Amino acid sequence: MNIIQAIILGIIEGITEFLPISSTGHLILTAHILGLSQTEFLKTFEIVIQFGAILSVIVLYWKSLLINFEILKRVLVAFFPTAVLGLIFYKIIKHYLMASNQVVLWSMFIGGICLIVFEILHKEKDSAVEDLGTISYRTSLLIGLFQSIAMIPGVSRSAATIVGGLVLGLKRKTIVEFSFLLAVPTMLAATGLDLMKNASQFSAAQLNFLSIGFIVSFFSALLGVKFLLTFIKHHSFVSFGIYRILLALAFWLFSGGL
Repeated sequence: MNIIQAIILGIIEGITEFLPISSTGHLILTAHILGLSQTEFLKTFEIVIQFGAILSVIVLYWKSLLINFEILKRVLVAFFPTAVLGLIFYKIIKHYLMASNQVVLWSMFIGGICLIVFEILHKEKDSAVEDLGTISYRTSLLIGLFQSIAMIPGVSRSAATIVGGLVLGLKRKTIVEFSFLLAVPTMLAATGLDLMKNASQFSAAQLNFLSIGFIVSFFSALLGVKFLLTFIKHHSFVSFGIYRILLALAFWLFSGGL
């Protein structure tokens, strides 16, 4: 890896982290285009820079996280399933699933179809929950279970939580913001666990690349958050579903099946 590659991956991460198109999937596919092998360092890099993007949420929503205790309690309840399942399946996710481009592409493809079908069938009810602080703990836990599906690279943590929240009766803007907040403990735990296990193995140069990707993803994610909040006011996620399908097909057709 070099500085330019670290910057490119940081930009890709920041832009895609909160969109329902899978930032992890995009990082893995971008690394393939850049000619980077899925080494232990690159896998850690792809996890750690996601937390850089998540820091943008802390900057934008610090009052909800630090002052509104009712919201914080619901976020922590939703985080619980991923925390438990992430610890159980950590080795499988990092050493097998993240090493497979085909897992990413099939997740992209099938996820795109699911997004389109869901948006065609879903009708938001007038009684849909609007206040983050009134989401029930049961609903929070179920949203967390939806999020855990995104441990499969290419699924999209954002898509899984947002679709889950809509199914469970939340308003679109409400679940999008809840998804933002839920990303904070989720990626903090994932980053901390991975660095604890692997940081000592990396060189000073590699740690510098981590820092560069981390910082770049933070600033580009600020734009990604604002874009999604504006986008959902007037659009469904059908276009993201189409994009996911086309991206998977393009890689299958033009990259020799990876």
